Amino acid sequence: MQFSVFTKPWKTQSIWDLGKFVSGLGFDGIEFPLRGGYQLEPQNAAQLPQLVKQFADHGLKIFSVASSTDEHVFAGCAEAGIPVIRIMPTMLPEVGYMASEKKAREELEALLPLCEKYGVKVGVQQHCGNNVVDSMGLLHLLEGLDANRIGAIWDAAHDGLAGQQPEFGLDIVWPYLCMVNLKNAYYMRSNGPEATAAVWRRQYTSGRHGLASWPRAAAFLQQRGYEGVICLTAEYSAEHEVDRLIAEDIAYAKSLFE
Repeated sequence: MQFSVFTKPWKTQSIWDLGKFVSGLGFDGIEFPLRGGYQLEPQNAAQLPQLVKQFADHGLKIFSVASSTDEHVFAGCAEAGIPVIRIMPTMLPEVGYMASEKKAREELEALLPLCEKYGVKVGVQQHCGNNVVDSMGLLHLLEGLDANRIGAIWDAAHDGLAGQQPEFGLDIVWPYLCMVNLKNAYYMRSNGPEATAAVWRRQYTSGRHGLASWPRAAAFLQQRGYEGVICLTAEYSAEHEVDRLIAEDIAYAKSLFE
C-alpha cells in the first residue's frame, strides 16, 4: 500500500519546501495539480521529469497528476514515469445528464490511442455537483472500456455524500479501480428554521468525522487484496487548518491498514 497526497492546498510553497513537508508527514508520494497557477503548469508538462527528480530528493514519487488530457501532458507523464492522469468529466445541466455522459464517453474513447501510445492511464473520478456523482454512475460511464487504459478513481467523500456504502461503491467500480481517494464530508444546514426553505452546504472534514467510513473502506480493500495507491486529497472546509488535519488524517489512514 502506498500513500499519496494531493498537493493542491500548498500552491505557493517551493518544491523543496513542499517535498520536505510531505515527506515529513510520512507519505510515499504525491498527486500533483498540473494546472494553471501551480508550481508547474500544463504548458510546461515537458518539465515533469525534473519535477519528479525534485520530489525524489525527498524520497517521494509522483503517482498521478490532476490535469488536462492534451497530448503534451501524456508525453510529459510518459517521460517522467507518471502512470495516471486524473480527470472528472462535467455533466452540463443545459445539455442533460445522459447527453453529457454520451459526450464524456466519446471523449474517453478518443483518448484510448493516447493511453496506448504513451503507456499512461486516465483515471476518472466521481464528484458531487455537475459531475458523475457516485460509483454506479462511474461504472455506467466506463463499462466496456479497456480497464488497462481507463481506470476508476473511487472517492470516499463523494460516494458518502451520494449515500453509497463504501463496500458497495468499491465493489461496483472494482474492475476499473486504479486509485482510492480518502477524504470525508457531510451536509450542514446553512440557514435556520425560520427560513422558508432549508439550504444545505457540503462541509469537508477530517477522516473520522464525515459520512464515509474510512475503516469500512479500508477493511474492504484489505479483504480484496488491494495493493494500489491511497490518495488523501487534503480537502477541508477549514482551509487554514489543512496542515494539522492532513497530519492527523495520514496517521489515521495508516492505522487502518496496519
